[in-house]
Amino acid sequence: METWYERLSALDSLFLELEDRSAHMHVGAVAIFDGPPPPYRDLLALIEARLQHVPRYRQRVMFVPLKQGRPVWVDETQFDLEYHVRHTALPAPGGEAELKKLVGRLFSQALDRDKPLWEMWLVEGLGESRFAIVSKTHHCMLDGVSGVDLATVLMDRHPDPSPPTAPAPWKPRKAPKAADLLVSSIKEQLSNPLRMAREALQPNSEAVKLLSEVFSGLRPFVEVVTMGRAPQSPLNVPIGPHRRFEMVEIPLAKVKAVRAAHGGTVNDVILATVAGALRSWLSARHGPAETDLRVLVPVSMRSRKARGTYGNQVSAVFCTLPLTEPDPVQRLGKVHGAMMTAMKSGSAVGAHALSRLGDFAPPQLLAQAARLQAVSRMFNLVVTNVPGPQFPLYLLGRKMLRCYPQVPLAAHQSVGIALLSYHGQIGAGLLGDADAARDLPALAQAMHSALDELHAAG
Repeated sequence: METWYERLSALDSLFLELEDRSAHMHVGAVAIFDGPPPPYRDLLALIEARLQHVPRYRQRVMFVPLKQGRPVWVDETQFDLEYHVRHTALPAPGGEAELKKLVGRLFSQALDRDKPLWEMWLVEGLGESRFAIVSKTHHCMLDGVSGVDLATVLMDRHPDPSPPTAPAPWKPRKAPKAADLLVSSIKEQLSNPLRMAREALQPNSEAVKLLSEVFSGLRPFVEVVTMGRAPQSPLNVPIGPHRRFEMVEIPLAKVKAVRAAHGGTVNDVILATVAGALRSWLSARHGPAETDLRVLVPVSMRSRKARGTYGNQVSAVFCTLPLTEPDPVQRLGKVHGAMMTAMKSGSAVGAHALSRLGDFAPPQLLAQAARLQAVSRMFNLVVTNVPGPQFPLYLLGRKMLRCYPQVPLAAHQSVGIALLSYHGQIGAGLLGDADAARDLPALAQAMHSALDELHAAG
């Protein structure tokens, strides 16, 4: 039997390197559905029937001995669906408070690297004839945009879908021996520079295009990495492994009304709302804001042709959140200007090209990059906003009401905010360190107040 493996990209490998006992690099989501929960066995049957569309979910990471190469994906020969899909119930009285406590505990646990890097829970006992699906997937498997595609594999656009088909036969392919993987990885490291050089001599080759992207975005990218550390902030403190989670529901129509009244984009309004919320939340804890914050805003580099594929095709831009600006409309204007400057600079494109160029780099550089990120404090927090479907989705005939995504916390970052638009609403998931962000519910309430303030100003 021939062996099979697929090497992780440099960016996907970096997400593994960034992970430690306190900074877990999984993304997640909490989806709330209308109706009674489906039988656990029915959910298992649906997932088993559709796993053929997401083969990565039956693969695990295999590390190269002595770290002499990026890790590889191999088929999991002992794949057990019931290990990954779990069934639990909330304690009485049941409700969103109990759900948030459960989610905080689930997101506090790192994924087992000896198994495929995902887990899912069917959660009963939510009350009001509702149930929840909590999912967790390592960031090395997917970015936010491809995650939407993966989620819809299990969802249907109609409440009465066809019964699940019989699962397609699946036979795991043989993984390479550790010694063979070590030899092939060393050979790859030696051949990559030569391959890059040969391709660079060919007009219109992928290498030429990649180098062109790198150099065109190099100046703004250099400006980014040399702009110094992000401002000191109470958000940036040592964190532990334990998490808190809050869910905020934002009417998309209200966001669009603010955009219509004051200009900018939906994302600008979201960032201005976050700025206003952080301004009031931090002021209540530490006094009036004396400095602005620098936020990392992920930007999808995934083409339409690449939607539905795996791995991360994402870059990022930095944006100043003007916490020192007291006027909400002026805050929105400053956010819009900062995002326009960042997007026009080409730094996102240049950073993405450099991450692709990292596929040719020695693995030791990835480890050094991960350690550098952990101590450099290039940004104060992450705010990611992913556009989702604007039509209802169904799971086994049950309508999804809301969905709240989760973005991981990096080292020394106590809060992260992820948003997903779905069917006229925006679900915001607020993840916080259990000790450093004890009053995370107050930040959730401040999100509502900040948007109301912007809306009233129109």
